[in-house]
Amino acid sequence: MTRAPRRDLLAGLTVAIVALPLALGFGVASGLGAEAGLATAVVAGALAAVFGGSNLQVSGPTGAMTVVLVPIVAEYGPGGVLTVGLMAGALLIMLALLRAGRSMRYVPAPVVEGFTFGIACVIALQQIPNALGVAAPEGDKVLVVAWRAVEAFAGGPNWTALGITIGVAGLMLAGARRFPGVPFSVVAVVAATLAAQVFHLDGATPIGALPAGLPAPSLGFLDLSAAGSLLAPAVAVAALAALESLLSATVADGMTTGQKHDPDRELFGQGIANLAAPLFGGVPATAAIARTAVNVRTGAGSRLAALTHAAVLAVIVFAAAPLVSRIPLAALAGVLLATAVRMVEVGALRAMTRATRSDAVVLVLTAVATLVLDLVLAVVIGLAVAGVLALRAVAAEARLDRMDPYDGTAPDQAGQADPADPYDGLGPQSGTAADLPGSDAYGDEERSELARHVVAYRVEGPLFFAGAHRSLLELAEVSGVRVVILRMCRVTTVDATGALALKDTVHRLNGRGIVVLASGIRPGQRRVLESVGALDLLRREGCEYATASEAFGGARERLAAAGGPVSRGDGTAAGAAAGGGRAVSTVRSAGEPVR
Repeated sequence: MTRAPRRDLLAGLTVAIVALPLALGFGVASGLGAEAGLATAVVAGALAAVFGGSNLQVSGPTGAMTVVLVPIVAEYGPGGVLTVGLMAGALLIMLALLRAGRSMRYVPAPVVEGFTFGIACVIALQQIPNALGVAAPEGDKVLVVAWRAVEAFAGGPNWTALGITIGVAGLMLAGARRFPGVPFSVVAVVAATLAAQVFHLDGATPIGALPAGLPAPSLGFLDLSAAGSLLAPAVAVAALAALESLLSATVADGMTTGQKHDPDRELFGQGIANLAAPLFGGVPATAAIARTAVNVRTGAGSRLAALTHAAVLAVIVFAAAPLVSRIPLAALAGVLLATAVRMVEVGALRAMTRATRSDAVVLVLTAVATLVLDLVLAVVIGLAVAGVLALRAVAAEARLDRMDPYDGTAPDQAGQADPADPYDGLGPQSGTAADLPGSDAYGDEERSELARHVVAYRVEGPLFFAGAHRSLLELAEVSGVRVVILRMCRVTTVDATGALALKDTVHRLNGRGIVVLASGIRPGQRRVLESVGALDLLRREGCEYATASEAFGGARERLAAAGGPVSRGDGTAAGAAAGGGRAVSTVRSAGEPVR
């Protein structure tokens, strides 16, 4: 229950006043008429408020959904749109049951901003025919239709319609800056309607007759034989409804404190709303960011506000249909043009384009695809490009640093410890070659000789498909040494491709007589290395070590055993004498600490 019913009732009334011209405008723009927009706002608005996952969300017809519906109406007719809405509702409920709502968090901000900017452009272009007072030209591309409308206007200008459109849009935009609490959309529409009636303006074509009430629920539009061909449009509508609703709920959460929506319940509520709206002749619905923002700013705290918004619109449908029918189409075009302008957050766009080159590319590409192609495909393209660029950036973080472990002069030596990494094994004081096992047994000449035969590489970052081969390329070409030590304590992740690349590199080096020793393999990465045989290859010759310290000792042992420069008089390897070089002979469990 709400703790402030009076404030919620006032917020609901305010939202209804703002939503009325938008519902009418989007209904007309969709091709099903103003009555379809009102039915959607009433039925879907009420059901989404009850069953949805946000206490502050306001649902109804939206500009983004209108963009998708226009080509569906042109191809399948009004009955096809209602069927698509019904199917989309079922798909949304299925998504809710599959708990897909949480995936919204993975949509990058540049995709959202580009998508919103593209929708704003499409909405504005769709209003060109009504704004110019010409019949809507034929065509399924909004740019083509808008251009043909401009050509028709040039052949016979309708200055009355253009003046009404500019006046309504100008009053909304200018008034909102000075007095943001006043619903200038209603003020402008009322003023335009009165002017058209008082001065008998011939160029101000009205909406036309509206039914005094909602139609009885019916499934007469349903044609099961056409369901197969309508599946793709239904998927597009469901995807858009999910995207816009979850985005709107996220925005609402950010505008308040103590409110958090349930994404899966929100999808369920939108599914119920879209199952019911077509029964009353309504178009597919989704949450409306603009109306939700008004709801929050006017003090709403519970679902009562959204329910009040639907109830007030229902009263208008039943009691004021004759008055609403006299509103000029050009006035609604002005409302939607102003809405499109207000959808564009210039500051957010500027910030995104300045952030990184990748963000700018994703934003622009998503916006252009929204304008030229369709909304769902635009989002898919934006996500795909963002994913590729993100993978590229992550792959670029993979590094292979070569270090000479025994010269004692390199600023970043192989013996340098990582105190924060439990898989390093050197200890915080092991910063120089002198601290390595057995190093006190050798003079400068022996150290120099060791440096010529042993080289250490530290592998950092992800070892995965996007950059494994590139990061290991230098390692595969190493020459002039007898032992290569791979310090893998800083590898963040390994996939099958990375494991195969590592195995191939070890094979190549072994084939040229170079021994490869590995240390610091994390428990979580062992499974993938085992699955492709990379770990078995290292274990076969006792070449896997728990820590870098032991791997360095193992390198000395191998050189000494082969009669190398560190052979002592008693035939014992210096590293062994110092206690180093204990190879890992068994697989550690994921929970067992690494020494």
